[in-house]
Amino acid sequence: MKVRDLGEFRLIDRIARSLPPPGEGVIVGIGDDVAVLRGSDRHVLATCDIQVEGVHFLREKITPYQLGRKAVAINVSDIAAMGGVPRYLLVSLVLPKETEVEFVDGLYEGMREECSRWGAEIVGGNMAHSPGGVIVDLFLLGEVEPDRLLRRSGARVGDRVLVTGTLGDSAAGLTLLLRSEATGSDVHRAFVLRRHLTPTPRLWEGRAISRSGLGTAAIDVSDGLASDIGHICETSGVGVHLWADAIPVSDAARAIAAAVGADPLEWALFGGEDYELLFTAPADRAEDLAHWVQEETGTPVSIIGEVVPADQGMTLIRADGSALPLQKGGWDHFRK
Repeated sequence: MKVRDLGEFRLIDRIARSLPPPGEGVIVGIGDDVAVLRGSDRHVLATCDIQVEGVHFLREKITPYQLGRKAVAINVSDIAAMGGVPRYLLVSLVLPKETEVEFVDGLYEGMREECSRWGAEIVGGNMAHSPGGVIVDLFLLGEVEPDRLLRRSGARVGDRVLVTGTLGDSAAGLTLLLRSEATGSDVHRAFVLRRHLTPTPRLWEGRAISRSGLGTAAIDVSDGLASDIGHICETSGVGVHLWADAIPVSDAARAIAAAVGADPLEWALFGGEDYELLFTAPADRAEDLAHWVQEETGTPVSIIGEVVPADQGMTLIRADGSALPLQKGGWDHFRK
């Protein structure tokens, strides 16, 4: 059997089953993007995420500064989805010997700037030689008050599904980078390229959700809406109906999609790397929570679906009322 036969998430499950049960100090272990460890007055959050040349980025399509910012931002996004704040960052850097020192300077400039935006600091790391491309692997520690911790597993039947911002923008930006025939206005191009190359983690939005006490489950949209709502459904033991016409897609993503003959809804569902927050809340408080987050942060929030019993599965409801089974697609490292 090869890892491609299992795929990323079944491989994670296999590894988890091979390990002993978590100790008393582990509140959330393998299976989430962030491990939650019991602390004295605050829980410790621990996450890691990696950028591999040729897999996550192409050297000729991103500057070292942008890569540094993005590498930090995607780790901060995991902390945001738990309602926490980032604190300390470790950097594991694997470089070919021919790498220019200026590349490393630019990379760390981006990492320092992104850390300063969110209150984190670089405290150490490791370096090694790479026989191939560049690898930037970050390990981020954060913290959260025990009563403000957001998890994937709390969604309940009847809850509404909410998401911050817009979806599909990163996929639109990637399309511009990879397809020379892709066109669009300067404003639209700048917007989607920024969303892909230097995403903004929704840290303050996560804090607002956690402070409200109304969020029942949360995750960041890294692998695509379909995949990430699937994670919430699996861990919460529920199903979901998503309303296609309520899924927020920007004018920029729509314009780029039209230029290349793509479906912007497909980008929103399966594109990934938008790093918005996807969360659930009781039906009678969902509107209140959406307004609260927008007032606190300035980021729009959309109500895009409802949580249903698990036996109803995952379904996309079109504007005309027709229903389509929603497969848990999105990014999988070993099945692409």
